Amino acid sequence: MSRHAITIRPETEPRDRARLAHWISRIPVGWRCEFKEAKRSHEQNDRLWELLGRVSKRMTVNGARFDPESWKCIYMKAMGKEVRVLPMLDGNGIFPTGFRSSDLSVREMCDLQTFIEAHCAEQGVDIWATEDA
Repeated sequence: MSRHAITIRPETEPRDRARLAHWISRIPVGWRCEFKEAKRSHEQNDRLWELLGRVSKRMTVNGARFDPESWKCIYMKAMGKEVRVLPMLDGNGIFPTGFRSSDLSVREMCDLQTFIEAHCAEQGVDIWATEDA
């Protein structure tokens, strides 16, 4: 056993719990167990990228426009998600890392999307308006 993950699902719950109990009974000393909330859904992910696409067309920071991926990083940092800045191999610059929305839970993804919408509203930008408006 090197690394295992299981998601307990309603349709397979008894089997999932039995498998988990089996794994727990065989864990070697020194290993660790981690329990997490459910990951964000595919629907949430799709909505996030639609939201970030709209933000990238309508919002600026200090007059600068950013692509959806950059906006995701901006908002995740604003929400307090960890970021590290690493050096380039050639020593000419740095880059940020640590902005993985795939690791967000359902609740965290809801919070992120609510935060984005609230920020846009505070700035007076209706990101849900039609393109023609």
